[in-house]
Amino acid sequence: MPTFEDLHLTPPIAVALERLGWSADDARAREAAPTTARGNNLVAFTPPVPAHAAPGLAGLLNRLLEGGRGLLLAPASQLDEWGALVHDLSRDSRLRVQVAHGTSRAMRRLRTGALDLVIASPETALTLATRSALRMEEVTALFLAWPETWADEDKITPLMQDLPKDAMRVIYTASPERMGALVERYARKALTIGVPAESLPTAGPVRTVGVPWARRVPALADLVELLDPASLVIWTADRSRHAAIAQVVSAGEPDVRLVTGDAPAADIIIAFDLPTAERLRQLLGAGDVVLLVPPEAESYAARIAAPRRPLQLPSLVDSVMDAARAQRAAITKAIEQGKPNRALLTLAPLFERHDPAAVAAALFDLWTSSAPAAPAPLPDIPATSKIYVGLGKKDGATANDFVAVLTKELRFERGKIGRIELRDAYSLIEIPAQDAEKLAGALNGITVRRKRVTARVDRGPARPPRRENGPSGRPVRPRS
Repeated sequence: MPTFEDLHLTPPIAVALERLGWSADDARAREAAPTTARGNNLVAFTPPVPAHAAPGLAGLLNRLLEGGRGLLLAPASQLDEWGALVHDLSRDSRLRVQVAHGTSRAMRRLRTGALDLVIASPETALTLATRSALRMEEVTALFLAWPETWADEDKITPLMQDLPKDAMRVIYTASPERMGALVERYARKALTIGVPAESLPTAGPVRTVGVPWARRVPALADLVELLDPASLVIWTADRSRHAAIAQVVSAGEPDVRLVTGDAPAADIIIAFDLPTAERLRQLLGAGDVVLLVPPEAESYAARIAAPRRPLQLPSLVDSVMDAARAQRAAITKAIEQGKPNRALLTLAPLFERHDPAAVAAALFDLWTSSAPAAPAPLPDIPATSKIYVGLGKKDGATANDFVAVLTKELRFERGKIGRIELRDAYSLIEIPAQDAEKLAGALNGITVRRKRVTARVDRGPARPPRRENGPSGRPVRPRS
C-alpha cells in the first residue's frame, strides 16, 4: 500500500495530511500531491472549499521546504480558512507563513525575508507588489484558489507580468468554462484532475443554509436544534474541523456521527463542506441532505443540486423578529407622543376608499423599503497638481516609463495623465488634484529602471520672506 512519503512528501507534511484524514490511496491525493511536490503545474476541478485542496497544497508546501517563496491568492472572506489549513499542514515544519488581512505586517516581514508563504486576497497582493514588498520575480510557487469567486479577476494580470516562467502554478476551480482562458494563459500543459460539475447531472432534493465561512461551526448548533433529527451524520471533506464541530453538536452521542468518506444511513446528513457531485449522490442515498453554502459557493451549489429549498436558522429568524419589534415600538411611540392631525387629514380620503389596515400596510412597506437618496457625487476638481518623483534624466528615465507604471501597475487612466517634466535628478507628473495624494502614495516605493523611487505631491519651492538689501548687503529700513 503506497504512503505519502512514496508520493514525494517529507514526513512532517505526510503525517499532517494523514492526520486530516487523507490517504495515499485516494485518487485525488495520489495525483495532486506528487505533482505539486515536484514543482509541476496543476489544474484541479473541485468544490470551492479549501479542504478539498489539501493534497495539492501539501505538495506546494513540501516544495517550499526546499526554498523559494509561495503566494496563495483567495477571496478575503476565505483567508482565515486557508490560514487554518496551512497551519494544520505545516505546523511540524519550519515554514514561515503570513495571512495578510492588511499590508503592514506582511510588508515588514517580506522586506526582511522572513516569509516563505503569503496568503492574501488579490487586492492586498497587488498593493504589496506595487510597494515593492512582494517581489513577484522571487515567487516560485503560485496558488490560485477558485478565481471565479474573486471580486475582480483582472487584479491578477499585473501580478503575473513579473512571475518567472518556471514558477509553479496551481489553480483550483469549480467553473472550468469561466477559467478556460486563464488556464490557457497562465498554466498551459498543466496536469488536470477532477471532474467538472457541469459534466454530471444534478441531484436532489436538498435543503440549503446560506452561512458565512466564519459562522459554519456555530451554525451547526442552530441547525441541529431546528431540525432535531432522530439520527444525524455530519459529513466533512477532511478532519480539520472535527474538534470544533464536536464541541457544538455533542458528537459523542450515539445518534450523532462525524464522518469523512462514505456517510452511513441517518435521518439527516449535514454536509459541512460542499461535496463533489458524486459524493452528493452518495449522501442522498444515505438520508435527507442539508448543505452549508458560503456566499461564494452559491453558483456551485446550484450546478450540483436541484431542487433546493433554503432553510432559515433560528438565530437569523430571531434577529428579524427583534427588528420587527423595534419597528412596532417606534410606531407605538409616534401614536402616543405625536400629533397626527396633518397625517390624518392627508390620509382621510384614502380611509374612505380603502381598508385602513391596507393603507397602514402600504405606508409601512414604503417606510421600510424606500432607501434614502444617495448624495450627489462630488464634481471633479478641474485643478491639477504635480507629483514629484525622485528619478530623472541621469537615471535614464523617460516619460514612457512613468506612463507604463501609472497605467499598467497602478491602473490609472491614461487620459488623466498630463505633462511629464523630466529634470536631471527628478521628474514632475501632472495629474488631476483629487487624485494626487492617493497616486503619490501608490508610487512611493515602486521600482522604475531598477531604482526604488520616492514620490510626493509637489508643493512648489519654499520661498523665504522678501527682503530689500542695500549695497552693503544689510537690510534697508523703510523711511518713516
